[in-house]
Amino acid sequence: MEVILLERVAKLGQIGDIVRVKDGFARNFLLPSGKALRATKDNKGRFESMKAQLEARNLELKSEATKVGEKLAGTEVVLVRQAGETGQLYGSVSTRDIAEGLTAAGFSVSRQQIVLNQPIKTIGVHEVPVSLHPEVEVTVRANVARSAEEAARQSRGEDLSVVRDDEDEDEAEYLDETTEETEVDAEAEQA
Repeated sequence: MEVILLERVAKLGQIGDIVRVKDGFARNFLLPSGKALRATKDNKGRFESMKAQLEARNLELKSEATKVGEKLAGTEVVLVRQAGETGQLYGSVSTRDIAEGLTAAGFSVSRQQIVLNQPIKTIGVHEVPVSLHPEVEVTVRANVARSAEEAARQSRGEDLSVVRDDEDEDEAEYLDETTEETEVDAEAEQA
């Protein structure tokens, strides 16, 4: 099906482009969301009369998105989740979780604007793109940790995915001390 794009659509085209797309994509996404019109003679004429309005509206939305993007860029969202010792989450972090975190931080972002190719399944600081407008994309940081304390450590740059066994270190020190005491006792008995 051929459609006329009413706004820029990623990997498809710019405003006013007549593109050929699959029927289902047009019927289920482009047409209902108001991103395109069917490419008929009537709609081509209608588009030409609306073109100036659409371009002005697009510039206005782009400037608003740019302003919000400047404030949003680099924002860190802390998400506390349960995870195993290796850093593997028992669940996953989805676009909904990140959107809720950004909303709690005072930004109005919907989960459709968050570009997450696959769910986050490990602890750590993850860079997540947010598409505020088809031409404006910023990056936020999702800090996924087991606790608020771990999140603060990760923010400082500490890598928590490496297993640190403080208990093993303490145990090794204890064994070294007892070995030294045993050796001293054995030398005393020989003398």
